[in-house]
Amino acid sequence: MASSDTSSFDMGGGSGSFGTVPADQTHVCPRCSVEVTERFYGPCTTCRGELRASQGNEQVARDAVEYEPKMNVTPNAVALKDD
Repeated sequence: MASSDTSSFDMGGGSGSFGTVPADQTHVCPRCSVEVTERFYGPCTTCRGELRASQGNEQVARDAVEYEPKMNVTPNAVALKDD
């Protein structure tokens, strides 16, 4: 169903494909305005690397805080009644 230059995908429940996506598209990078050929529209590979380096943060391990439910309601007499 898919050829070498396009990818076809089926959304399910239908009788055919929903659409085709070209394997590679030529577009202008919205960040640096350089014409690039990539599969999806967006920042080019160079800009994505720069963004990851400047915007990425290191993961920090944190201790889990024990859950303490709020007591907004006073228990009723029936629930506290001893048999």
